Amino acid sequence: MADWIILAAISLVSCCFAVQWLLPRRAQRDAAFGLFSNTSLFDVVFLFDGDQLISHSDIALAGFEHVENWLDLRRLLQRDFPTFPETPDMVRDQGNLVVSAIDCTVERKVVCEWIDGIVRVRVCEHVKTTTAGSGAASEPTRLAMDQAPYPVWLLDHNNQVQWCNAAYVTLVRKARDQDADLTAPLFSGPEETARSAGKARVSVDVSGSSNKLWFDLTQIEQENGHLCYAVDINAIVEAETVQRKFVQTMTKTFAQLSIGLAIFDRNRQLALFNPALIDLTTLPPDFLSCRPGLSSFFDRLRDQHMMPEPKNYRSWRRQMNDLLEAAEDGNYHETWSLPSGSVYSVSGRPHPDGAVAFLFEDITAEITLTRRFRAEMDLMQSILDKLVDSIAVFADDGTLAFTNYAYQKLWKDAQEVGFQTETVTDVTRRWQDHCIATPILGEIRDFVEMRDNRAEWTAEIQMRSGITVICTVTPVHNGATIVRFALPEQPAKITAREQISA
Repeated sequence: MADWIILAAISLVSCCFAVQWLLPRRAQRDAAFGLFSNTSLFDVVFLFDGDQLISHSDIALAGFEHVENWLDLRRLLQRDFPTFPETPDMVRDQGNLVVSAIDCTVERKVVCEWIDGIVRVRVCEHVKTTTAGSGAASEPTRLAMDQAPYPVWLLDHNNQVQWCNAAYVTLVRKARDQDADLTAPLFSGPEETARSAGKARVSVDVSGSSNKLWFDLTQIEQENGHLCYAVDINAIVEAETVQRKFVQTMTKTFAQLSIGLAIFDRNRQLALFNPALIDLTTLPPDFLSCRPGLSSFFDRLRDQHMMPEPKNYRSWRRQMNDLLEAAEDGNYHETWSLPSGSVYSVSGRPHPDGAVAFLFEDITAEITLTRRFRAEMDLMQSILDKLVDSIAVFADDGTLAFTNYAYQKLWKDAQEVGFQTETVTDVTRRWQDHCIATPILGEIRDFVEMRDNRAEWTAEIQMRSGITVICTVTPVHNGATIVRFALPEQPAKITAREQISA
């Protein structure tokens, strides 16, 4: 019984093999490529006599039923093998041709052979060459192109892609879809610009997204077309975008400043300015927008009488060179007194990447106030110097603020107040050298340093010269103190004229 079962099983398997042998041997279509599956173990072979198909292999019936002549086969292979010969005469002229697929990730090739007037076309699996020989030299080149991180492709004179590497295929599928036609150029717009300039910045829209991919496109002219390279510059474009936004933000910020700002780049051209610069320098906006050079900028200021007039032009140029060098070191700071009466504070500061910034500030009001205050101080000093009594004014922090001519004469003090800070302790010690020891000086020192419960008081001090001086200590506003030294009143001398009249 077991023998019959074994015989039946063997018969069934034999029948299955027979049916499989008799059925047409078809191969499944590869949706990603358009030909037959990568797992096929059979080659597709066509025989042509001239342009007419005279024979083919059985498996060719699976995908090439409508191939009747050379043009039909070329039309069918054009998408995946764009370099397939246009006519059989090209095969006859060259003897044998090996046509690689446009997609280098697909391991297929088309071999065209001229055999005694018959053209044999074979579509087969591509076997990598690993042994030394004619193919060994080209294998590293093919490997380098396939593994290149940037897209590389070849355009013919009709602007059609003839070959591409794996990075280009990946980019096409990312920008379009998985079944996109690789022969249609992905960068269809700026080819002419790239060819004329050698390099062009191009972008590709990502399918299903609003993002863009940016590349530096370089095209090198070849005999059969143009070899193209696309270098990923997304990081550069993103950095430029961030920088542009930062500059815009800074521009909006600087627009609110009352200080004029002029930033010159490493090429010494005006790169950034704010509206206050226009108001302060009266330079026209169109002139500043044209990005003038540093020399042109200051020449225009000189013509507009917005800077001190130089004695001669040669010294002016030398001054500008010194100005630039000082600004690069961050040491340039000057006060410009203009013919109009305005006063500007101009400073130069170094910026990153070799740039230089100049700041223009109108300090006319400040200078005017300072001059007025100085004039008032001079007037007050003149008044004090006219007084007979010796006057010493101490500030709230105990430092000597003012003295007059009589004080300097009494205490033999030739130092000018303001150039060297002296405390009340230092001053009273100097007084001690010119008078007999007395506790009055200590009381004066304590009074000057007091803050509360202060009232005017008077005492006498005996000088070493024998003169008695009346010292009056008076508190004033904001914690200051006035110490006045008065000599005793002398009886007025009677003149000869008064005696006669008497």
